[in-house]
Amino acid sequence: MAEKELINLCGSVEHIVFANKENGFAVIEVATGDELVCAVGNIPDVQEGTELSMMGYYTTHATYGYQFRVETCEQKMPATENAICKYLASGTIKGIGPAIARRIVERFGKDTLQIMEEQPERLAEVKGITLKKSRELAEEVRQVFGVRNLMIFLSAYGVPPAMSVKVWKKWGVLSAELLRENPYLLCGSLFQLDFSLADRIAEDQNIPRDSELRISAGLGCILVHNIGNGHTCLPCSKLYQAAEKLLELPAQTIEEKLETIVRQGDLVRLRKKKEYLALPELFAAEQYIASRISLMVSVPPMEAPQIDFVIRQVEEEKKLRYEDLQKKAIREALMNEIFILTGGPGTGKTTTLNGIIDVLEYCGKDIAIAAPTGRAAKRISEVTGREAKTIHRLLEVEMGDGNPRFAKNEQEPLLNDAVVIDEMSMVDVLLFDALLRAMKPGAKLILVGDYNQLPSVGAGNVLHDLLASEVVPTVRLEQIFRQAAQSNIVLNAHRIVEGTVPDLSRKDGDFFFLPRQNAPAVSQTVIDLVCRRLPNRYQYSPLDDIQVLCPQRRGELGVEELNSRLQEQLNPPAPGKTEFKAGLYTYRVGDKVMQIKNNYDMEWQKDTERGMGVFNGDIGTIRMIDRGSQTLAVEFEDRLSYYPFDMAADQLELAYAITVHKSQGNEFEAVVIPVLGGYDRLYYRNLLYTAITRAKQIVILVGRKERVAFMVNNNLKGIRFTNLKHLLVGMVEEF
Repeated sequence: MAEKELINLCGSVEHIVFANKENGFAVIEVATGDELVCAVGNIPDVQEGTELSMMGYYTTHATYGYQFRVETCEQKMPATENAICKYLASGTIKGIGPAIARRIVERFGKDTLQIMEEQPERLAEVKGITLKKSRELAEEVRQVFGVRNLMIFLSAYGVPPAMSVKVWKKWGVLSAELLRENPYLLCGSLFQLDFSLADRIAEDQNIPRDSELRISAGLGCILVHNIGNGHTCLPCSKLYQAAEKLLELPAQTIEEKLETIVRQGDLVRLRKKKEYLALPELFAAEQYIASRISLMVSVPPMEAPQIDFVIRQVEEEKKLRYEDLQKKAIREALMNEIFILTGGPGTGKTTTLNGIIDVLEYCGKDIAIAAPTGRAAKRISEVTGREAKTIHRLLEVEMGDGNPRFAKNEQEPLLNDAVVIDEMSMVDVLLFDALLRAMKPGAKLILVGDYNQLPSVGAGNVLHDLLASEVVPTVRLEQIFRQAAQSNIVLNAHRIVEGTVPDLSRKDGDFFFLPRQNAPAVSQTVIDLVCRRLPNRYQYSPLDDIQVLCPQRRGELGVEELNSRLQEQLNPPAPGKTEFKAGLYTYRVGDKVMQIKNNYDMEWQKDTERGMGVFNGDIGTIRMIDRGSQTLAVEFEDRLSYYPFDMAADQLELAYAITVHKSQGNEFEAVVIPVLGGYDRLYYRNLLYTAITRAKQIVILVGRKERVAFMVNNNLKGIRFTNLKHLLVGMVEEF
């Protein structure tokens, strides 16, 4: 389909039908000569009387009729006295209503807005406005005109109005001045705009290309990008290579400026076997984690005899007997302020954890139980029989300009005597830092996780680093219990960890392999399993019980292609079924979707309960799509959240098929895994292990035996550059 030709439409805003202040979407009526046009699109901070210059195209909406769809928009201040009066009377400036607006325009005429911006104290010349009132209005004028001026300034460089509003919320009246002094603030971790855009602004502000501002920002951009790869720092040698390309400067110039950059605190340098650079906020998080854990492990353990007595009492009460290693784990958890319980499937991890919780409760301890995701929290709640929350809910996440703030912190700590965190392999550095800061002194921390799982999606490798440091009391459960040994999923998971190819010949049990020799055959078999065979045989719901897990995103057997094919079968278009297209996918009511970014500002509601935050990896279902308000509703674990279309396009994906990385912390009744072709570096042992251990009842591999064997034999784990182990070992040695 040919792209629509954009046309320019100019006019004055007569009426605002709808405006969403959070994302800037608006439906307005614009007077263009003798015609009144309905315009729809991203028009942030729009006010009646404002002059608009819009680029877009005409379209016909099925419900709302003829509209002008706005692609880009530039706001201009009203020029005529009538338009200025309408603009001021609309409530744009707090404290000015229709009557005062009319008197101001009568006094200053066409010069009204210029005088209000440059000489706001002159408002005291207007009848009914005192000198004190004029000062109050002057502050409001600075706010309103400041946003407008910032938009005008940034729009010249292609920055969308919604981003200008976000910048204004961060720095207010200082925004334009700060960005003229240092435009590279725009490409930092908060806004993450393209570095070349900041370069263009810097060039207009005559900032030299070899300035410390630019070099520091370039190095920071690379470090921010690598947060997405899990790194909390980078070796200087690798960082310089990337910086030379981005900055188009020789490494020597970069190195010469580095000392000043580090001294100013823009970056942190750490010397281990090599020299590393880190972003200050990530280094501070790792440093705090190391210092807090060092204090926790320095506390002398409790006496064991009393604990052994309590364990015997709990055994009698529960009518069970713990194995020796399980007793050791319970003992260590009670004796120490911090303890790690780790092990694979079928090794008695859940029984041991329940034992730890039972003994703690017997001792009168108040316990909080949490996990990184909603599904993981639901699972640990089911197996322990106690309430469990996500870590974000435990810490009471609050709205915070795209970054998390927690009500529970050092000033307002959790009151629990002990905190249990399940699925610890998923917890990243920043979240673990926030958790430790929220724990009261002397509280116990019990961390539970599988060290063979993939690391967190966010930066860091916390569980791995804690185990590798060997400073935290730990029990590793490795023996498979008799009942679990009847599961081929459990047996094959342990074979994979040991580097042994699983038994692919079995035709019974819970682990199956279906040989297929080419991608079309694999794809068709996967579709058939999800849509027909598994639902018919086991009465599984294709949406709720079955999950396709892919090692890769692209290609015929990647997430993107399989999602489109599965949607075609499970949720095809139909008369009366609302849909909208964004990016790769067309979304429909009833679609299974996944949140792909942490959104700490997203509000959710569950009956009368309300809260904040939808997180990376949360899976839900689209319940409503309203094209009029350009909004859709997604239900996550009984919690309903509303998304503007543009936000949904950026933060949601279809989830009939997801990557193995995104499946962490989730469990499904049945898991289907295509295993054929693809990039070698995406097919490795830990990935296969993580994929099959997401299944509670059935695993089906579809593809070629040779590819399964390749994954088992490929034990090259992705390297993550972190500082935590180094800092932790160093601090503990000082005690």
